[in-house]
Amino acid sequence: MVRVWVFALVTAVTTTWVAVPAQASAAEPGGSSVIAQMFGWNWRSIGRECQSTLGRLGYGAVQTSPPEEHSLLPEKGFPWWQSYSAVSHRLDSRFGTRDELAAMVRGCHAAGVQVYIDAVINNMSATTGCGIGSGGTPYCHYWYPAVPYNDRDFHHCGTPDDAVTDLHDRDQVFRCQSFNGADVATEDDSVRDRIAAYLNDLLSLGVDGFRVDSAKYIPPEDLAAIEQRLTRPAYVYQEVIYGWQEAVQPEEYLATGAVMDLRYAGTLSQIFRQGRLAWLRTFSAPLPSDNTVVFVANHDTEHNGSTLTYADGDRYTLANAFMLAWPYGRPKVLSGYAFSSYDEPPPSDPLGRAMDSTCGDGHWLCEHAWPGIAGMVGFHQQVHDQPVVDWSDNGGNRIAFGRGNEGYLVINGEDFPAPEGVYHTSLPAGRYCDVMHGTVQAGTCTGPTYEVDSTGLLHAEVAAQSGLALHTGATVTE
Repeated sequence: MVRVWVFALVTAVTTTWVAVPAQASAAEPGGSSVIAQMFGWNWRSIGRECQSTLGRLGYGAVQTSPPEEHSLLPEKGFPWWQSYSAVSHRLDSRFGTRDELAAMVRGCHAAGVQVYIDAVINNMSATTGCGIGSGGTPYCHYWYPAVPYNDRDFHHCGTPDDAVTDLHDRDQVFRCQSFNGADVATEDDSVRDRIAAYLNDLLSLGVDGFRVDSAKYIPPEDLAAIEQRLTRPAYVYQEVIYGWQEAVQPEEYLATGAVMDLRYAGTLSQIFRQGRLAWLRTFSAPLPSDNTVVFVANHDTEHNGSTLTYADGDRYTLANAFMLAWPYGRPKVLSGYAFSSYDEPPPSDPLGRAMDSTCGDGHWLCEHAWPGIAGMVGFHQQVHDQPVVDWSDNGGNRIAFGRGNEGYLVINGEDFPAPEGVYHTSLPAGRYCDVMHGTVQAGTCTGPTYEVDSTGLLHAEVAAQSGLALHTGATVTE
């Protein structure tokens, strides 16, 4: 979970490369690298979506919501964040049971999609009193018999409410409570054993990796010690929020896995909302590209409005298309639900359990399958090892660039159409399907097609707040 950040608007972002040890966890898997974050989706729905859509579109992995038993907060309307208020390591949450989770993993694997779990290991419940968890387990703020944890397994740092009050104080960041969650003493070997046992239980079900929630509040050496206890390799990426001159910085976590850095999402958001897309010519972020997971929005930033969200409409789609076409980081696409207030949970039954997802019902957004995003997953896979070539822009919000001789993208972020223009590409001659608006079926395209001549020239008109994307894996014969 994150706070709201204000990002400085920049006209160019340069790359800073940091030399780090080899990643402690397994490297990114081969094949498609795009992650779909299925926020609020229950296990049955994710399993079905892997087989019907995610695998077919070329997504390489799915990120789930936390599966561990959590607080139930009916008096607050079962808010979305209650699933981050852990009660035990039992796999019984608003999203389903242990058996349903295992079935989801099998279904996703059958479709060629890996499964990454959002792991809450820095803290337990964010409620100061006692209660009954989603799996029926009793608990109190410093007493969790099902783990088991008791008072001595938590930090008591001595600040008011034992809370982090100064992010410039390294000891506070690591030893005080963040977001009111009981802060686990991860320096203790017996605590490390219990956390590793939870993660190993998930690995035993076939899970492929973990997003570590609130990793910034766990010392890197503690994370390394926990990872060393894993029974097999897992892909690890960590939530480490950057703060200007704060005591803990994202670069410190590069040795224990990939890092999610909000500077990417924040800067991209400001450029698409307030800047000029021409500035994207040098777009990057401070962390090494091969050790960072990037996104346009995640569940936190969407709810607090600090980045682009689905409510930005076409701009949101275009930003995701750019992310999937641009050679930096491992991209993650958020797929969630419509909401009107910060706390609003996913569509749920009267007991707060997430209901099955149905795309197009007005509740579930299914951004992973939006035409302007879905087709770019295959584009990303086709061009993944190719350099940026043939950049052009109008100095404002219309840009175009290629990825070697494998793909070419045009984005018109202007509020008016781009008249027919000539674009210089490095694509082979041929007829291409615009994968932002169609798919190839039996040699034909369900959307617009474009001809590239023998010299690489492309003639195209582009509507306002729209784009086109061509790649060599989506050519047509008719």
